[in-house]
Amino acid sequence: MSTDTTHLQDAGLPVTDLGPVLAGERHPLLFATVSGAHLYGFPSRDSDVDLRGVHVLPAEDLVGLREPEETRSRMWDSEEGVEMDLVTHDLRKFARLMLKPNGYVLEQLLSPLVVHTTAVHAELVALAPAVLTRNHAHHYRGFARTQWRLFERTGELKPLLYTFRALLTGIHLMRSGEVLAHLPTLLTRVPAPSCLPGLITAKAAAEHGGAEGVDRAEAARDVESLHRTLDRAQADSELPDAASGFDALHELVVRARLTPASAG
Repeated sequence: MSTDTTHLQDAGLPVTDLGPVLAGERHPLLFATVSGAHLYGFPSRDSDVDLRGVHVLPAEDLVGLREPEETRSRMWDSEEGVEMDLVTHDLRKFARLMLKPNGYVLEQLLSPLVVHTTAVHAELVALAPAVLTRNHAHHYRGFARTQWRLFERTGELKPLLYTFRALLTGIHLMRSGEVLAHLPTLLTRVPAPSCLPGLITAKAAAEHGGAEGVDRAEAARDVESLHRTLDRAQADSELPDAASGFDALHELVVRARLTPASAG
């Protein structure tokens, strides 16, 4: 199903005609969306394009002796010289990931930067609320700590912004039940350090630029404060402790696998 590319242009994607790329996939795609810095709202002029999605394997690939290709990954340079990266999971694997407290796959599923969509994609989106739990806070807490360590080691602006983005996404999710990955929008929803708009602007200059002018001690205090806020938001969250969408996802995977026409 084709989509309007206006939203991709507005997000700063240097390449928006992705139909020929996706048409070359070996297995039917159920959806493909844009992730990474373009989704997070702080792409640089030299940012690559991260595409993520779901394919569906034929039933015979899962019942024979050969190992199924549950995850496919490829990288290439576009005609414009932009680095492209496409990673897709088979529907069954993706559904299993959805049932874990994995915010990353939900950000891919719910990304507003849609390159390709189908009826199954819409069904998966509709099921997303049934898999959200308070335990998703662990994902964002862990991701933020990993990115903070990367910032401490490299001094680059990108992991610093990733740190703040992860914490603010986690806080907002715990409070509202909404998966929101776009940092500029998050700044209107969650109280955040006043330096972030300036850092977003600075990030536009280079994907791996340094965080010149950033007071590391102050940044560390801001990060620790947001960790405490995330802890409180998790404790107070009305989200359930466990996902409830297993049966509905199971039925969807079986139907999409055995009746390929329903995946269109």
